[in-house]
Amino acid sequence: MTDQAQLILRLKQREPDALTEVFEAHSDKIYRLAVGILQDDQQADGVVQDTFIKLIEAIDGFEGRASISTWLYRVAYNECKGRQRRAKPSVSVDDMLEDDFMPDNFVSWQDVPDTILNNEEAMGEMAQAIDSLPEALATVFRLRDIEGFSTAETAKILNISESATKVRLHRARLMLREKLAAYFQEWTRT
Repeated sequence: MTDQAQLILRLKQREPDALTEVFEAHSDKIYRLAVGILQDDQQADGVVQDTFIKLIEAIDGFEGRASISTWLYRVAYNECKGRQRRAKPSVSVDDMLEDDFMPDNFVSWQDVPDTILNNEEAMGEMAQAIDSLPEALATVFRLRDIEGFSTAETAKILNISESATKVRLHRARLMLREKLAAYFQEWTRT
C-alpha cells in the first residue's frame, strides 16, 4: 500500500493525526492559491477552511483517481470561483486576451545573477507582476511554476484541457516577461 493510500485510509478512519498531516502539508499552498485568485486574506482563510471541511465530508467517496493534493487544489479552486461568481459576473480569459500576444520588450534574462533574481525587492516585483496578470493566467502560473504541479495535474485542478493549460502558461510567462523587462533591463544589457 502506498503512502497516499495509507493516508487516505487513515482519513477515512477519521484519525485526527491524518487530517493534521494533510492540513500541515497543504494549507499554506491552498491559502496562497486563494489569495492569488481572490486578492483577499479573509476570503482566502475561508477557502482553506471550506476546503478542509469538504475533505472531511467527502473523504469516504474519494476514489483515489487523483492525488489528494490535486483533489484539494481542485476543491479550493472551485470554492474560489464560487465566491467570485457570487461577488460579480465572470469573464472568460479567452475574451480578455489576443490570440497573438507577443511582448514588445523581449530580452534574455540568462545573464541576470541569481542574487539579483532572488533578492527581496526583485521577489516583490515578481509578485506584483503575477498579481497583475489576468486571473486565469496567474492561477495556471502559480500552480505550474510556483507550486510545481504537472501540466496534467494543473489541467485537472482547473478542469480545462492540457492544451489550454499549456497555452495559458505560455501567455502568462510572456506577459510576465513583458511586465518585468524594464525592472531587470539594467542587468540584461550586454
